[in-house]
Amino acid sequence: MKDSPGTFRHYADLKLLSGKVVGMFCCHKPQSKYERLDRKLEKRMIEIKKSASGQSNFRSINSIIMKFPQFKEGLKEIRDIFRQYDEDNNATIEREELKKCSQELQLTIREEEIDDLFYYCDINENEGIQLNEFIVLLCLIYFLTDYSIPSHTASDILSPQLQATFNIIIEAFLFLDKKGKGKLNRKDVVQALNEASSLERSPSHVTHTRFKEMDWNRKGKVGFREFLFAFIDWVGMDSDDEAIEIEN
Repeated sequence: MKDSPGTFRHYADLKLLSGKVVGMFCCHKPQSKYERLDRKLEKRMIEIKKSASGQSNFRSINSIIMKFPQFKEGLKEIRDIFRQYDEDNNATIEREELKKCSQELQLTIREEEIDDLFYYCDINENEGIQLNEFIVLLCLIYFLTDYSIPSHTASDILSPQLQATFNIIIEAFLFLDKKGKGKLNRKDVVQALNEASSLERSPSHVTHTRFKEMDWNRKGKVGFREFLFAFIDWVGMDSDDEAIEIEN
């Protein structure tokens, strides 16, 4: 199916989120505390990029956008897990609830690593993991394990649909990471966003807005964690998060 002209523009107009996303990250934890995790994610992404040998199911940003409904449907499974372990129904998962979750799901991850990921994903620093943060956390656990090799990890408790969703999100990052550096830079992202016919190219202010939504620290480099938060916001899972808060 051919992407219709202006598809990306439609989504861009629908979700101009730069102010909202950037505002979420006005406060930052000490960078040195999480440099190890940043480097680990970067190294893992480089390894996957090399093993992919340049192969990708995506040819343009529109081909990714066309899968947004599929992404959203796949990620809904995490909402059910989230609700199950949010025992006090306050729309957040606290550290003890997360530890119980990891134990009952039998994730092969140490308690120290759980604590690190908890604070790494708690981007609003409220000592609790909200739905979008929980999605990022599970995706990072899945990503940091060798999901191509059967083992008793996150891949054992996540459905094939959700695993496929995570794999495609990882592939979307790799599509934007043209040079295989494990991080995104502005030039490569703008190039990727415009890899379409002249009729489907996005206005420059839209492509720069997309990058700004990912580049929290304004350093011109975007890691996988930052990409995940922006991507989930683009897909629209935050509307489901609001629905959980209303219900409770």
